[in-house]
Amino acid sequence: MPARHVVPDDDLYARLEVPRDATYETIEIAWRALLKRHHPDVAGGEGLEIAKRINVAHDWLSDAGLRARYDDERHGGGIRGARSARAAWTPPRPTGPQPVRRRAPITAAEALQRFLDRVERLNRDELDRLSVAETTSIAFVASIHRFLAPDSLAAAQSVEGEVRRRLTPADWASPAIRDAIVAAAHEIVLGAFLDEHLSEPFRGRARDRLMRGWEAAVDQPRYGPNTPAVGRFIGRASRLSEHEVRALATTIRGRIANDPWPRGLDPDEDDGLRVSSALAGRDAVAAAAALRNVDRATATRAARLLRRTAHALVLRHAFSAPDFGALVYAWQVATLDPGTGRHERMTADATVRRG
Repeated sequence: MPARHVVPDDDLYARLEVPRDATYETIEIAWRALLKRHHPDVAGGEGLEIAKRINVAHDWLSDAGLRARYDDERHGGGIRGARSARAAWTPPRPTGPQPVRRRAPITAAEALQRFLDRVERLNRDELDRLSVAETTSIAFVASIHRFLAPDSLAAAQSVEGEVRRRLTPADWASPAIRDAIVAAAHEIVLGAFLDEHLSEPFRGRARDRLMRGWEAAVDQPRYGPNTPAVGRFIGRASRLSEHEVRALATTIRGRIANDPWPRGLDPDEDDGLRVSSALAGRDAVAAAAALRNVDRATATRAARLLRRTAHALVLRHAFSAPDFGALVYAWQVATLDPGTGRHERMTADATVRRG
């Protein structure tokens, strides 16, 4: 801990060679990598003083409270507002370097090849799910490039080309699809490096950051466990008349609230279900050709209620009967469609992985 908590005068981010909006994982990697580079056995006598400065920077920037104070006094506090809620999370202080050792039954090269083979086999449902998955920022991997060994850096930089060769131009042009797949490939290529330079909980958070989109989208039915019911709803949406669209738009008066989630589920944690809901809503609106034949205000309101109905059907196994009924009320009144009733037998086609 810095003596007397006196805020250092110089740029602590520059000491660690990281940007001012660096995540806690990036700071941990920089700290460990720079300590190795400037160890006295490697850098000589001057390395000891540099290592002390690196440790001071790490002490300040890895603690949420000290980092906030440093940013306020040295940078006007502006950077804190730019961080995401996840980046602003207060990490527990690790007791010391405790690298996580991976015992992989295959080499990283073999794991990457298997992953790339799986990319080639992605079906349309999986690609569409990836297109609405949470976009993984490439800034994290870019921020640690300078700390990678030459062979690891070359492998990381080659990943995009390998993935691009396995996707169609249209799919590669989708930022969500491209970033989710490339991020997962980076987890494979850089796994050993991250194991060595990150202790828990940072290692687990880095893996979640890189694998979140891929795991939420792949090896799952198009709309999650209730795909058959959602598919029937979208088929009915494609046959909506202009009269039904207008009725749907006027069934509920006033502002339409945000779509609720069932008790015990969280879109930030259950990312597979969030992807299912987003894709179902998108498909329902795209299928409803009658939306294009009414005025813009009516179409916008009706589309909002179509997405709400799709959301309810995706999560119908988790909603209580009253909550589900309230969510599909507008659809049932406008269309007299009994196909969204809770009385229907429901079967889960697959277990949705928690993102």
